Parts: sequence; structure tokens; C-alpha cells
Amino acid sequence: MLELALYFSMLSLISFGGISSVLPEMQRIVVDVKGWVAPAEFTQLFAVSQAAPGPNILFMSLIGWKMAGFGGALVALASFCLPAALIAYWVGALWEKFRDAPWVKMTKRALLPMTVALALSGGYVLATPVGLDWRYVVIAAASSVAVATTRLNPLWFLAAGGVLGAVLLG
Repeated sequence: MLELALYFSMLSLISFGGISSVLPEMQRIVVDVKGWVAPAEFTQLFAVSQAAPGPNILFMSLIGWKMAGFGGALVALASFCLPAALIAYWVGALWEKFRDAPWVKMTKRALLPMTVALALSGGYVLATPVGLDWRYVVIAAASSVAVATTRLNPLWFLAAGGVLGAVLLG
């Protein structure tokens, strides 16, 4: 569990934009390097965490739960939340103090494309749990277009993607 705590603490410190920004690195560690969960299981745990009410951070607790039960869930959640929370608290005071400084404005502009790129890379990891397959690309593209062009709740597209995945991959 110490290893889990260390990895998730490190991920906490680089998570600009939330969970989706660290999904590729988390997948690399949890699936490829450590083998704590299978590739498809990683995507399934993420889908469950997104469908459940509450914050995206629930994903961390599901990974911890899978590894070591309730204790693993608590360790994973605390390891991911505490380091970033402490730094945000400290930086928040400085950020407010210097909010009109040119370097603060420049930093904000620089973080936006980084956050978008990290979120897109997270989407790629979720769309290709067992490698790049045209069926996953079709599901991800159709879902993206549908979410962008309609006002329906994204959970409908999550459900439709699950059904479409079962049909195409069945």
C-alpha cells in the first residue's frame, strides 16, 4: 500500500485539470508497470466512477479498493487528495496576492492548452484500453460528436457506448 500511496501522491502533484489529465500516466503505472488491474478493467472502473454520483476522484478509491479493499480505497483517496490540497492552499494565498501580476496571467494562459492536451490524452487512453481498435475509435468519435451537438445528459451516451461496445466487441 505504501507503493500505491507514493504513486498516487506523485500523480496528485501533476494533475492539472483533474483526473482526466493524469489518466495516461495512471494507466501506465496501474496497468502496464504494476499490473494492479487489467486494461479493460481500468476503463470499466473509470466508467463506474463517472456514472456514480459524486466527484471524479472516486476513481482513485476504486483502484485502491481493487488492490486492497477498504483500506486501499482510503489510502488511494487520501494519497491523491492531500498533496494537491496542501499545495493549492499554499499557492492559493500567493495567487490571490499577485493576481494582477503579468506572470500570473501568463501562467494561466499556459496552463489552459496543457490542461486540454492532458484531457485529450486521457480520452485516448480510455478509448483504447487494449490498443488502437477501429471499434473503440468509432464509439469514442460518435460519443464526442453526440455530446458536442446535443443537450442530452452525457450518461445516455455512456450507456449507449456500453451497448454499442457490447454489440461491436461481443
